[in-house]
Amino acid sequence: MERRRAILDAAEALLGEQGYEAATLKAIGERAGIPIASVYHYFSDRYEVDAELLRRHADEIEKLIDVALEHPRPHTLRDATDAVVDPVCTYFRAHRSCTELWFSGRSSTVEDLVRAFDEAQAERLWRLLVERGLVAAETPLLVLQLAFEAGNRLFDIAFRRSPAGDDATIDEARRLVTAYLETYAP
Repeated sequence: MERRRAILDAAEALLGEQGYEAATLKAIGERAGIPIASVYHYFSDRYEVDAELLRRHADEIEKLIDVALEHPRPHTLRDATDAVVDPVCTYFRAHRSCTELWFSGRSSTVEDLVRAFDEAQAERLWRLLVERGLVAAETPLLVLQLAFEAGNRLFDIAFRRSPAGDDATIDEARRLVTAYLETYAP
């Protein structure tokens, strides 16, 4: 477990400091002080390291969204949008390694993890919005799935424009998602 953690920590550091291309398995092993042959004992390839690290990030982001949706509970669609955007934005800004993986599209496993995260969060937010009467009861789940897809794409643009996330693009993401959801308000 200790060596596995060291490999993941080294990968995270390299991703955050030098970007995706620099975080090769060889560089990760060197950073962790573990011979490359031993790295392959714990992870079969680079994409497995990426996936494990992204799972770690997704778990942390989910916890932050949990808190934001519960304290205080959103009373408007803008509140609900902010309850998702704010913690994700804050986390991405603090963890460049996460944005390097989240928006990399370098493996189908990573893409599947991002998609699954967005779909789970979309369903969760859809239930909350329907329960709170912020969107009409007959609002299809697809609406929230599309809102997450649009938000994810705009975050991709924001974090490509600036490692800290371009504020103007993030503000436009908030406006777009909120305005779209408002078309389903009762």
